[in-house]
This record gives sequence, C-alpha cells and structure tokens, in this order.
Amino acid sequence: RGGLSVMPSPETAPAAGCLLGNIVLFGRLLRHLGFEVTPAHITLIASSAEWGLLRARGDFRRACRAIVVKRREQVALFDLAFALFWTRYADQAAEMADLGRLLRETRQRQADQQLSAATEDAAQAADGRSEPETVMTYSTRAVSHQKDFARMTAAELEQVKQALQTLAWEILRKTRRTRSEPAGRRVDPRKSFRVNLRYGGEPLQRAMRSPRFQRRSLVTVCDISGSMERYSRILLQFVFALTNRMTQSEAFVFSTQLSRITRQLQLRTVEDALRQVGRTVQGWGGGTRIGESVRQFNFHWARKVLGQGAVVLIISDGWDRGEIPLLAREMARLQRTAHRVVWLNPLLGSARYKPLTRGMQAALPHIDHFRPVHNLVSLHQLGELLAQVQ
Repeated sequence: RGGLSVMPSPETAPAAGCLLGNIVLFGRLLRHLGFEVTPAHITLIASSAEWGLLRARGDFRRACRAIVVKRREQVALFDLAFALFWTRYADQAAEMADLGRLLRETRQRQADQQLSAATEDAAQAADGRSEPETVMTYSTRAVSHQKDFARMTAAELEQVKQALQTLAWEILRKTRRTRSEPAGRRVDPRKSFRVNLRYGGEPLQRAMRSPRFQRRSLVTVCDISGSMERYSRILLQFVFALTNRMTQSEAFVFSTQLSRITRQLQLRTVEDALRQVGRTVQGWGGGTRIGESVRQFNFHWARKVLGQGAVVLIISDGWDRGEIPLLAREMARLQRTAHRVVWLNPLLGSARYKPLTRGMQAALPHIDHFRPVHNLVSLHQLGELLAQVQ
C-alpha cells in the first residue's frame, strides 16, 4: 500500500544523500536490536540502490534481509524492525522524514518496557505471588557433609561410611591415539577420501577423529601415625573405597616405615579390610618419618606403580620426626616421577591452620595441589579436581 519508495521517481526524488542517511540510521537500529551490521553491509545496500538494483519496497526488504540476517530466528525480528522503520512515514516526503527521531523513540520504548517488566516482577514479589522460597530445615545428611570427621558421632560416621561406598571417580589421560567420531576436531584424510569415492571424488563429506582416553593410575599413601589417629580410620575407609572402585589403584600406609596394603583392601567389607590391615601393618599410631617413608616408596615401588602417569595422593598432617632435608629431597624426586602430587591435610580444613611445621614447609614446594580432607565436602571437591587432571 504505497510505503516509502526506495528508488523514487525524478519528480518526487528526495534531496541528495537522504536515502543513504536513512540506510545508515536503519543500520544503527538493527545494531541496537542485536544484529551484526558493519559498514561493509551499509555500503553494499547503498551500492545496490545506487545502481538501480532495488526498484521496489519488497526487493529492498529482501536484499537487506539477505545481507544482514545470519540466523533463522532473526527473520521475524528483522521484518518487524523493517516495517517499523520504513512505513512510519509512508505518506510523507522522504526529505521531510525525521527518521533519527524514530530511532530514539524506539530505544525509549524498549527501555520503558524493560522498566515496566522489572517493576511488575518486584510488585509480584512484594505481594507474595512469586514462587515460594525453599524452606531450609534440619538435615542430618547436610550436617554430615559439613562436619569435621574428628567431631562426628558414631551414627554420623556410619552415614559417612555409606556415602563413601557411592564414590565413582575416574581419572582419564589423553593418549596419542585417536578414534573416529563425527563431532571430532581433527580431519581424518584417509577415511574422508574413502567416503567421498561414492561422490566421484568430490569432497562433500569429512570424516573426523578425536583423541582416545585411558584410565590413569591412582596411588594413595596414608599417614597412620599418632597425630593422625582422629582421622586415620575414616580416611582408610576412603582409601578402601578408592581401591575397590578404581581398577588401577594402589594403597600404602606409613608411620615410621612404609607398607603396601593394596591386597588387604581387596576384601569384601571395609571392616574385614581394616582388621587385616591392623594385623599386618607395624607401627600403627606411632611416630612419623615421612621422609624415610617417601624414600622407600621412590626406591622400591615407584617404577612398579607410577607407570602411565599416575597421580599420587599423600594423606598426612605434615608432622615429621625424621630428617627434614631427606623429606625435601625425596618429595622433589617423587614430583619428577609422578604426573601429579596431591597432598591432603585434614588440618587444612580449619581457618586458623597455617603450614608452619618444618615437614610441611619442606614438602610444599614439591606439591602440585594442597587440599583439605576433613569432611565429605572436601572429598567431593577432591573428586572434581581429579576429574580435571589429564
């Protein structure tokens, strides 16, 4: 029904530069609505109009939409913006149309709509018509997740034992081998060539590949000295869960000397496993010689259990009665051999704790991750950390 003529007749032609100015304003409106309109797009539209390629309003709309719209969901918004911009002044001369004022009115109307929506939401919240809030009630499970292992009751420790049985951790490592996958990031040239033989050799399809992943080994070394007595039993249950859930895992304990307990933890129940560990391990609840224990691990077990880039978990509070230079030297050797060294300290869960002991200060420079292990939340965070190791 009439509308603004993009290529008006010589009798009603607007002043020079009016059409180009309106195209620029239209581009500004589209950018305000979220379209990616560049000066190159504006130049392309103006050049088409200048050479007489756009002689009707429908041609002009379709040309602008083909140049500007990049996604299907933008079509409806573009058509609405085009109708609002180019038909507002359909009965007026082009040179008399103040299209800049229309752009300002459009922005003001959108701002008013956003303000009205925000005010309505606030009013609904004040009247109590919004969604009901979640009522926080007492939960023994939540308390067990946050509470320190050393302050738990027997019933809470039983809940923790049941929670540990649900651990399902998996540590993966990226290998050099790849596998065929449609959503992969690397092109498989051989398979692409074979697939495109059906099209006469035309490269119409691409076969993709992605890296293969394998399970990474996990080695746990737990301190069972006297200073760890409050945590050692529950943490050994954690070690038992890891050893039985993960196919490639090893477990050791130490106080004054190192002992391998992987075979003892392969029993059916955690009670039988801990009872067997108590009968076979010497020095339970005694002194601590971390440096000597790490040295025994490096010289007797490292080559056997640290293959394929294993991750080592050391669970200890850092109290050491042995030689501090030996601890620093052996921790440096362990860090060079293992893929990651994670030190879990149950005392780190306290806000007042600072690693001021000589043993802890000697080990810290050779640790990749220093984390607490005092409640179930810290164990879940440890699982998230190990899932990110590749």
